[in-house]
Amino acid sequence: MKKILSLLLAGMTALSILTGCQQDTEEAVRYPQLEEKPAEDTEVAIIETEAGTFKMCFYPEYAPKAVENFLTHAKNGYYDGLTFHRIIQGFMIQGGDPEGTGMGGESIWGEGFGEEISNNLRHFRGAVCMAKSSLPDSQGSQFYIVDGFDTMPEELIAQMEQIGGESWPEEVIEGYKELSGYPGLDFGYTVFGQVFEGMDVVDVLIDNAIVEDDNGTVLAENQPKIIKITVEPASNHFDY
Repeated sequence: MKKILSLLLAGMTALSILTGCQQDTEEAVRYPQLEEKPAEDTEVAIIETEAGTFKMCFYPEYAPKAVENFLTHAKNGYYDGLTFHRIIQGFMIQGGDPEGTGMGGESIWGEGFGEEISNNLRHFRGAVCMAKSSLPDSQGSQFYIVDGFDTMPEELIAQMEQIGGESWPEEVIEGYKELSGYPGLDFGYTVFGQVFEGMDVVDVLIDNAIVEDDNGTVLAENQPKIIKITVEPASNHFDY
């Protein structure tokens, strides 16, 4: 599995190099996932699962539609009782599909809302991201949380250091060294949040998963369940 994922990551890293060069050069250089707290006027989501509870913060300044979509669904109870249907250790855990197959779910607008890809948000371990098909306007209700390598492969670090620039600035590389993650997904998917507490619970969900194939398929009877999601002001969880 690790070998397959390493090859996948190498290919996606090459793609990200090309895409990363197209980012807005006037965008402020800031990496909020590496900071201690989100903006004071934002909200957090408390996700209660069968394995315990974890918490996410969000970055509407960079991905406003993805954040609005997730939080509106959460407040309306859309995610309560749904499952994580695709789990790949060292990669990610995906959920938010009412059908539990990876083929269902819709956005709060009833249609895709486009990609919101920013240099400022990366696929560090714990990143919360929008799932989609190969089509750029296929976002719905599904999201994934990045797991990442146990230790970042030295060859990937070397590749990022060699490329550098806006795609792989030193702060981002250091973030991947410290947190791990999956840099091959950068510039290809919308990152809109971060697990800031309870990543050990996410680890339990991933480590205990019963998967059927290399694609991380989990049968319905084995899919870990989201019991409830509660949304609260960030100021309830951070000191400002």
